[in-house]
Amino acid sequence: METHRARWQRDWAEAGLTPPSEVTPLLDRYRESHRAYHTLQHLDECFAWLDQVRSHAALPHLVSLALWYHDAIYDPHASDNEAASADLAATALRTAGAHPTMVDSVSALILATRHNALPAPGDATLLVDIDLAILGAPPDRFREYEDQIREEYRWVPGLIFRRRRADILRGFLDRPVLYHTPLLHQELEARARDNLAAALSKLGRRD
Repeated sequence: METHRARWQRDWAEAGLTPPSEVTPLLDRYRESHRAYHTLQHLDECFAWLDQVRSHAALPHLVSLALWYHDAIYDPHASDNEAASADLAATALRTAGAHPTMVDSVSALILATRHNALPAPGDATLLVDIDLAILGAPPDRFREYEDQIREEYRWVPGLIFRRRRADILRGFLDRPVLYHTPLLHQELEARARDNLAAALSKLGRRD
């Protein structure tokens, strides 16, 4: 299995750049104590899917760099995490001497993970599919994910959390298609819809 350091070095090399720092400070962000879902577990799950669908990416090394940074800054009290993470990635890329076009591309990929609109076709769609692959995880992992999200928002009163979480999950369930990448659609679409329906049913109860 490829180590984080080896993947980090490879992704920057494929971008034609020398990484501006070691990967450890970035990994430490994913280890912050207030995180339960947005951790190295999620990051590694994203990389595992990217490895399976890499051939669908136009610029897979940029998708990978975007994944490294897409949750680098995560504060459950904030609403600008993706923008802050994109800024962090942009700073690292500029420090490494990246062309402005590359900086803009990686930033746009990260901003697509806000999930407030359908992503642009191409690598942004691929990255969003990967980020949402957890919705189609096996039921045990999906339930763990839901528990992890609740832990990150433990400061939100139960009724308010259930209502807001239901709105988010219903928004995904109402989409005509959740996954546009063929392999992810084939493997995850039906299970994701089952998971979302089960979660919405549970959120509607007071247990």
